[in-house]
Amino acid sequence: MFNPNQSTLASCIENILSMQKEAGINSREIVHSRQPKIRKLMYKALAVDNVPKGFTKTLLPVYFESASTMYISSGAPYTKVPKHSHDEGAGIRFMISGSIHFGDVELTQGDWMYIPAGAGYEFEVGPQGATMCYCYQCSCA
Repeated sequence: MFNPNQSTLASCIENILSMQKEAGINSREIVHSRQPKIRKLMYKALAVDNVPKGFTKTLLPVYFESASTMYISSGAPYTKVPKHSHDEGAGIRFMISGSIHFGDVELTQGDWMYIPAGAGYEFEVGPQGATMCYCYQCSCA
């Protein structure tokens, strides 16, 4: 029988904090899955081996300290999201399909981006549009 309950939340957070320190990740800056220091971690230190056969699982090097809300959002091709911030709390975006351009980085299906509270950012949706799952420590509705 598969048992997913082999770690506690506290031990996972302790692991995340240790990895952030080791990799030089500043949780007050935007972090995404295309950064070399993150990609290096994802396939070694962040890999989770307690999964059913045929699956892979990766622990993200960030976490929320309080309750959060979740959304699915779709953007039309080339839509520009102007610079803004979520001052109430941190957020994370998971790319489901399509792409967005954040600075000189293109985030595509399977990528993610963590945005700390108060960090200003902007992006443009790629040519195929984009569908994303957002999770915020604020209402952001």
